[in-house]
Amino acid sequence: MSLEVIRAGVRTTVQDLGRPGLAHLGVPRSGALDRGALRCANRLAGNPPDAAGLEITLGGLRARATRAMTLAVTGAPCRITVGGRAADPGLPLAVRAGAMIDIGRATAGLRVYLAAGGGITVAPVLGSRSTDTLSGIGPPVVADGDALPVGPATALPPGVDLSLLTPPPTALGLRVWPGPRDDWFTADAARTLLTAEYRVSAQTDRVGARLTGPALDRAITDELPSEGLVLGAIQVPADGQPLIFLADHPTTGGYPVIAVVDPADVDLLAQARPGTSIRFNSAAAR
Repeated sequence: MSLEVIRAGVRTTVQDLGRPGLAHLGVPRSGALDRGALRCANRLAGNPPDAAGLEITLGGLRARATRAMTLAVTGAPCRITVGGRAADPGLPLAVRAGAMIDIGRATAGLRVYLAAGGGITVAPVLGSRSTDTLSGIGPPVVADGDALPVGPATALPPGVDLSLLTPPPTALGLRVWPGPRDDWFTADAARTLLTAEYRVSAQTDRVGARLTGPALDRAITDELPSEGLVLGAIQVPADGQPLIFLADHPTTGGYPVIAVVDPADVDLLAQARPGTSIRFNSAAAR
């Protein structure tokens, strides 16, 4: 049983919940950028939460089911057709053998998630089926003509009438924790981070979200030896413009990290299109 990819779209990758716990070996976590959307799609398709699905950037995927299966689509809102008929996101979708699945262009947000009952069962690498676009670990980026294997269904879809999917917001408030190198920045830079508006730039991918806005000035201009990085770290390069690291981030870096986005808020960045307004709030002040 498989999904035959007719058109892969702008960029489609296989993603599960990643490879946690291997950073000491230089292996990034990777995994779905919007972990909540993938978990929801898996639940609707009758899968465990860590099953592999497809992360479809901006939509545009067309595929054929070789056998009858259950699909679910979550994440960025888009038009869906199955077998030529309109279908709804956020619901289990019964797909006949040979039916064509079309995922239209995302009307808001960036990333659409598709789960198939049984999960995408490409060969795992280091315990995960995720494509890591920075290191090249895991399966290659999905291409036209690929046949993606789907495992046997292990459970029935849940008996739900509706899974509420809210459109991605056009402005985000992200909670941040200070450090570990906030002492490398001026007091004005620390205030600016928590008061200024930043916007997501066009230079944004699975590695990180680059922001534009007031520069964050350093108090210490020495070179910093490379040190470990975590998901959500806000690194500040020489130009003073912050960069928030996402799932495919490197495990070490040589620019100081002024703060770290709270893990509960990182998923919000998965759907942040260029131009999205970002404001930071102190998580320590809760």
